[in-house]
Amino acid sequence: MELKHLGNSSLHVPPLVFGGNVFGWTADKKTSFYLLDALLERGLNFIDSANVYSYWAEGNEGGESEALLGEWMKERKNRDKVIIATKVGSPMGKGSPDLSNAYINEQIDLSLKRLQTDYIDLYFSHKYDDSTPQLETLKTYNSLINSGKVRELGASNFPLAILREALQISKDENLPRYEVIQPEYNLLERSHFEGEYQRFCIENNLGVISYFTLASGFLTGKYTDVADASGKERERFIKKYFNDKGTAVLKALKTLSDKYKCSQAGVSIAWTMAQPGISAPIVSATKESHLKAFDEALKLSFDAEDLQILDEVSREKNTVEN
Repeated sequence: MELKHLGNSSLHVPPLVFGGNVFGWTADKKTSFYLLDALLERGLNFIDSANVYSYWAEGNEGGESEALLGEWMKERKNRDKVIIATKVGSPMGKGSPDLSNAYINEQIDLSLKRLQTDYIDLYFSHKYDDSTPQLETLKTYNSLINSGKVRELGASNFPLAILREALQISKDENLPRYEVIQPEYNLLERSHFEGEYQRFCIENNLGVISYFTLASGFLTGKYTDVADASGKERERFIKKYFNDKGTAVLKALKTLSDKYKCSQAGVSIAWTMAQPGISAPIVSATKESHLKAFDEALKLSFDAEDLQILDEVSREKNTVEN
């Protein structure tokens, strides 16, 4: 599998990232280890986590995903073979985003302890904190990089104006910059990234690892109506897609999955991989059988007509520039 440079960062990564939000939530320890082993066998060694994963699950308080990753790396003795991304700033259950010097320094050590490692490959600001000056946050990250605790920086869910400001501060103050961006992006959620944001990332050679690639499972086609999702863990994420557009997108995916003799998930992932500016989409799975869609997407090559079909059926009716 060919690795690619992630923007201007020092990281060389595979074309897909595994979403570790499932660890300790919809995937228990045994399943998580099984998935991680299967991923590594495929050369998919880039795992995305966060300190808050998965506080929302009953009985959890956050840190479960990192802890399982840490146990797996220790048991397999393979820390040097994997690329770990994790995040700070999102409230651990309640409160507002916090990217202050004190909070970051507290959370980095907790993340390192759970991960059972002394460094993080890619450390994200999870959400923009409007109560902390960006200069303070970037100076804090500079210190973490200098101490060897962090290799590269990323920004998730940052408004474009804030991202522009951050990169300018890094340049003016000779501080490390955010090299990787993490926006929500899929066939049903295109406006968060496309347009001005997308152009900015391309022009500044920023790596982009987009999340919710399968729209929380909706694009797999397993949920055909609201009743299918009722009571499921992801119901709150996907109920908004049961509309005319969602139905049209699923119909187009079914047509192409039949044509290419693969799953709708595989088609959805491949479409995202093919979009300009996307370095590697993040995709989750809870069973090894789900990884078949990863294999399919890595082999799929659409013709222009197929890409146009998906583009037209999923296009935002009133796209607003970021």
